[in-house]
Amino acid sequence: MRSALIALAVSVLAGSLGAWGYFAGVWRFNHPSRAEFPIQGIDASHHQGEIDWRAVAKDGQRFAYLKATEGGDFKDPSFPRNWKEAKAAGLAVGAYHFFTFCKPGRLQARNFVAAVPADPGALPPVIDFEFVGNCGERPPKEAVLKELSDFTAVVTAAYGKPPVLYVTRASYARYLAGRTAGYPLWMRDVFRRPGRGWTFWQYADNARVSGVAGPVDRNAFHGGEAEFRALLEARASSTAR
Repeated sequence: MRSALIALAVSVLAGSLGAWGYFAGVWRFNHPSRAEFPIQGIDASHHQGEIDWRAVAKDGQRFAYLKATEGGDFKDPSFPRNWKEAKAAGLAVGAYHFFTFCKPGRLQARNFVAAVPADPGALPPVIDFEFVGNCGERPPKEAVLKELSDFTAVVTAAYGKPPVLYVTRASYARYLAGRTAGYPLWMRDVFRRPGRGWTFWQYADNARVSGVAGPVDRNAFHGGEAEFRALLEARASSTAR
């Protein structure tokens, strides 16, 4: 009995230390090298608090995607400051919108356009399309794709660039597989490298970066300087099916 209790205590302690180590950023699953992926960056929102963007830039980060809006009316209170200060620090900046299944696509698009400057030198806008934190209901596929199409039409017209689709394996498989032609993909996978066809890869959600007080998402761009410049200068030439 005593040995069983000791084993249980050790197991609980090991699990607690493992969880602490992960959320503290002591260890993570993916470590993409700078040699293979020289252009890396972060994404952030008000959850990261006040960020020292000059320190972020000095830490080697090249770009920052910043949460701007969510749903039909939420605007991230940190977005204006983050956008201004990240640009001033020399980072390439872009904005993202958390797409909900509870609001019409055009309503969400108007919320985003009202919050994000039409800066021709910015990274393409991003649609954060995932299940975590979304509406509990999972509408039919065609209904979701219709609202997503409405959103992308408004945003592409406003910024002259087709938006990037941020997806998880689950959200992509359920709604978007085979339906993303014309849109760059931003794949989230903190456990392993995604397959082919991605432009950005969110490889960690517990990283530590100078200038950010707590854990932050880290991302790799799939390409070099020429490809990154092309993305910054891209203009809408096609639309997704």
